[in-house]
Amino acid sequence: MYRMNSSGAFARVLSFATRLWMRRRGLVVALLGFVVTSTAADIAIPVVTGHLVASVADGRPPWMYFGLLLSLGAISIGAKISSYFIIINLTIPTMRAAEEEAFAHVQRLPADWHANAFAGSTVRQITRGAWALDDMADVLFLALLPATLVLIGTIGTLAAFRWEVGLVALIGALLFLGLSLTLTLLWVAPAARLSNAQDSRVSGALADAITSNAVVRAHAGEAREDARLGRVITKWAHRTRRTWRRGTWSGLAQDTSLWCLRAAVLGGALITFTNGLAGAGDIAFVVSALGVLDGYLRQIGNHVRMLQKAVNDAEELVDLMAATPEREIVRTPARNLPSRAASLAFEHVHYGYAGAPTPLFTDLHVAIPVGQKVGLVGRSGSGKTTFVKLIQRIHNVTDGAITLGGVDIAQVPLADLRRQIALVPQEPMLFHRSLAENIAYAHPGATSEEVREAAARAGAADFIVRLPNGFGTEVGERGVKLSGGERQRVAIARAFLSDAPVLIMDEATSSLDSEAEAKVAEAAERLMVGRTTLVIAHRLATVERMDRILVFDRGRIVEDGTPAELLARKDGLYRALRERQTLAA
Repeated sequence: MYRMNSSGAFARVLSFATRLWMRRRGLVVALLGFVVTSTAADIAIPVVTGHLVASVADGRPPWMYFGLLLSLGAISIGAKISSYFIIINLTIPTMRAAEEEAFAHVQRLPADWHANAFAGSTVRQITRGAWALDDMADVLFLALLPATLVLIGTIGTLAAFRWEVGLVALIGALLFLGLSLTLTLLWVAPAARLSNAQDSRVSGALADAITSNAVVRAHAGEAREDARLGRVITKWAHRTRRTWRRGTWSGLAQDTSLWCLRAAVLGGALITFTNGLAGAGDIAFVVSALGVLDGYLRQIGNHVRMLQKAVNDAEELVDLMAATPEREIVRTPARNLPSRAASLAFEHVHYGYAGAPTPLFTDLHVAIPVGQKVGLVGRSGSGKTTFVKLIQRIHNVTDGAITLGGVDIAQVPLADLRRQIALVPQEPMLFHRSLAENIAYAHPGATSEEVREAAARAGAADFIVRLPNGFGTEVGERGVKLSGGERQRVAIARAFLSDAPVLIMDEATSSLDSEAEAKVAEAAERLMVGRTTLVIAHRLATVERMDRILVFDRGRIVEDGTPAELLARKDGLYRALRERQTLAA
């Protein structure tokens, strides 16, 4: 199992990295050219060294070989420096592309994926994966490739000296490489994969607690969160310690095998010398070549370990990129929505959550005309939220159709559909940016005058102008610097600026005090004017001014009428829910 996982990870990650590198083929070709040039110079150095020593031993002038050695050194250094500059220009755009594309991909993953993922873990997977691509480029192009070429060239020159010595070097090198790959892929890699996964969990646990710090402090949960993080870090420490220990033992085994190879090759050369079959220059060549061989083999072992670590670090990023994004399926023929389309209709809609034993909606049929204000009420889990998510195509119907302005929304691109819908959630999510940026998010090209006008219509301008930086005030992560009522009015201002013909409100006043509720309710009333409005109601008193109420129960609309009509039904569900809330109040 480990072998399959390790080889599969290598294949996936290297394929991912290669696709990014091949976008800059010219740089890759130039890089390979300089690496080959530098490597050829390194391979030639032991040969020239042997001739230089032979010249000295024979009493001949060594200066030609000395100059040749200096020239080879200059070529090697110049080519190496050039390859380093090229790889900078290759790696930085590659890392940038990886992070940008991963971010874009995550933005388009379905809501269910985001509900089950830690934001901190996702950020860690992306950033760690991008840096892993840097390590992979360095290891493959600047380390493993030249090391492999030098290894092949050096063994070839040793075989030219004495085929027996070359054969010993070849067998020893193959055994060393086999040992390195086996230990790295089958022993170190599985442990590294587990430690990386736990490292992502540490990031997720940190982000989860820090972003929920207000809840932690409200319930005096600091010690509990400390202990919880401690348990996660303890498991990380155990897994990381195991990975590092395995890496250390793997390095020891490789070093031992290298000493055995060194002894075999040098011993064979010395036997040749004592038998009078080699001179001092030949021994100098063998010692020099052995030094190159030993150094590069040792580097290959280290590089294989580094490559495996980079692959492990990038593996989660590659898996993340393989996650299926939100399905942008547009039924043919694709159609455009009419301008200001606002009439809604559910036509024999069927829908069920994946894995649920029974569908939530079965043959749901309802029409909402243009400009009607509709309250959606019912017990928790009755289908209210799913009803509006189907309109937004956060979920897609199993059968039947939902139309907007007479057009099946399954035939409309998601971006076009969602521009027709303004959303004011129960808990508005604001970016850690300025108030102006948060309001203008629904209409990026809005002028400052339009932003101010939207804020004034939402009743938000009063508190914004009192802030030290006004509309330039940053609101903190998720808007924590603002009160609940202020966040709601910013969300309503955003909806005003979007000017969408359909409005969905997930009762924006249910968690506010009476004064804030009144201000938000006034702003909401202004926002509803001229729009087809759906209000998910938790407090039923807030829908008494709606044109119509739909009462949901277990995926069915069991009552449909005006507030007065539904209250008049003695055995009606809406009346029972309303009376229960009144008594509780």
